Amino acid sequence: MLNLIRKDMILQKKTLPFMLLFLFVYLFVNVSTSWVAIVFCIVIIMNAFQTDETSSANLLLNSLPYTRKEIVSSKYIGALIFIFLTLLTIFIGNWMIHREIMQWEVLLFITSIVMGLISFAFPFSYLFNSKYLLIGFGGVFVVYMVTLSFIPNLNDRVREVVQTVLSLDNSLFYIGIILSVGLLYVLSWILSIRIYSRKVF
Repeated sequence: MLNLIRKDMILQKKTLPFMLLFLFVYLFVNVSTSWVAIVFCIVIIMNAFQTDETSSANLLLNSLPYTRKEIVSSKYIGALIFIFLTLLTIFIGNWMIHREIMQWEVLLFITSIVMGLISFAFPFSYLFNSKYLLIGFGGVFVVYMVTLSFIPNLNDRVREVVQTVLSLDNSLFYIGIILSVGLLYVLSWILSIRIYSRKVF
């Protein structure tokens, strides 16, 4: 399975450094670091996922001495590695550019959102295809832009809600988030294995 994870890393060796560098440069712009990190994580993870979606790629993978459980597991473990690399880039970049150390609550927020989205994206993509997710995200983006025309300060309101959540000084609250997201991720992992095990190529 380690070879499968290594394969995803190798396939991203041209894209990943460029995107991480672009992410580093993006820290100079006055935008929300959290949302930039979330978008970059999702893009990198789904880009790695899409490389194995073609019929020929699936036939090749299934002809190798790996079980379907290992194939799916490599995607979930790889996603965690991509999240770590993105957060590490942001952490180092934020310290070098702004001389600020990111709060662990912000890192937890980013990780939770990305893991939550991936928990839905992977099973959906195994059941259907990730291209439909792209169409769905496009539709959501259109709705978002239309909503902005009616609620100009929507971004500020969302930012205030996020800051309120991050400012909560409650250990049980954060433990609850970690356990909930972790459980959701594991359940998604199991579901994806079941879906992929039943697919015919």
